[in-house]
Amino acid sequence: MLLIQNGLIHTMEQKEPLRADLLIRDGKIAEIAESIPPTESMQLVNAAGLRVFPGFIDAHSHIGIAEEKKTPQGDPSNEGTNPITPCLRALDAINPRDSAFHNAVAAGITGVMTGPGSSNAIGGQFAFIKTHGRRVDDMLVLAPAAVKLAFGENPMSNYGVNGNIPSTRMGIASLIREEFFLARQYFDAESDGGGQKSFGMECYRELFEGKIPLKAHVHRTDDIFTAIRLAKEFGLGLTLDHCTEGHLIAQEIAESGFPAIVGPSLASRTKDEVSLSDFKTAGILQKAGVTVALTTDHPVSRIQYLPLCAALAVKEGMDEWGALRAITIDAARICRVDERVGSIRPGKDADLVLLDGSPLELASTVRMTIIDGEIVWQQ
Repeated sequence: MLLIQNGLIHTMEQKEPLRADLLIRDGKIAEIAESIPPTESMQLVNAAGLRVFPGFIDAHSHIGIAEEKKTPQGDPSNEGTNPITPCLRALDAINPRDSAFHNAVAAGITGVMTGPGSSNAIGGQFAFIKTHGRRVDDMLVLAPAAVKLAFGENPMSNYGVNGNIPSTRMGIASLIREEFFLARQYFDAESDGGGQKSFGMECYRELFEGKIPLKAHVHRTDDIFTAIRLAKEFGLGLTLDHCTEGHLIAQEIAESGFPAIVGPSLASRTKDEVSLSDFKTAGILQKAGVTVALTTDHPVSRIQYLPLCAALAVKEGMDEWGALRAITIDAARICRVDERVGSIRPGKDADLVLLDGSPLELASTVRMTIIDGEIVWQQ
């Protein structure tokens, strides 16, 4: 057991923090109380003067797949041989020895959504994992966690230049629509008691059962609307990832009911479709009623700068409470793992970060990171 004493606990279940003790047992948060008497079996952590937050969450990254020490063999994030590859599994490519995991843990980032890149119209299956471990199977929280789609420049430039489909936005949407049409036929046939099992279709099961969402790489307003149109056409869940021009259509996104994962606003505007990238986008969307998470899109910008991205979003108009939610509980809700992570309450995973100040202040330092009740990093 681990007892954290006298910390200022930001539960993210309520806005005001608590001055309290926190007991961890068997990797879970067991109790939060004003005073918990220590016993000989407890490891004690003196958190006086420190703030305790749930571990931070990056809701969209390629950590462990697009490795930091990149070589052609160390960046298997895109299967650039076929625009439709739904059966690819992030779990089969994540390398826990990627040095970025250490940087994430040292920055208090304890959970990440990671998966294929955006070269393909349908790129494969994302996974939500913890950031500490030697074996990815032991780091796993949810897999599959989403099915990746990509709209816009990336699929077009990867395939269109070679004379293959898709070379247009219409081509991308057509490929996705045809694939989902076939998947719906497959599951309809199954419900009627007919048909044979298909590996190529079974990878959509959790998606069509409503258990996981589509994860759409979208920057421009037209691509955002196309992703929303396709999701509604087939009755599927959706997250709008990057959502670079989302501030231009904030009300329409709010009316769609779909959440946005905004970023990487810290990165360069290297493509035409990200020319309007700005830290103001997250705040405008959130004020319109959209549930928002933030992303570094690691390694596009480095994962340890996720709290800095939240701070810069606040500088550009985002509410501080909203920015903290965007890297904790709202990120967990969007990733559909909020029953386990994202806030501090009894029964949840003991994934915590202890800091000597607000994570939105540049001078604040992470003093300790805890994952599944184990101290995995300390200053």
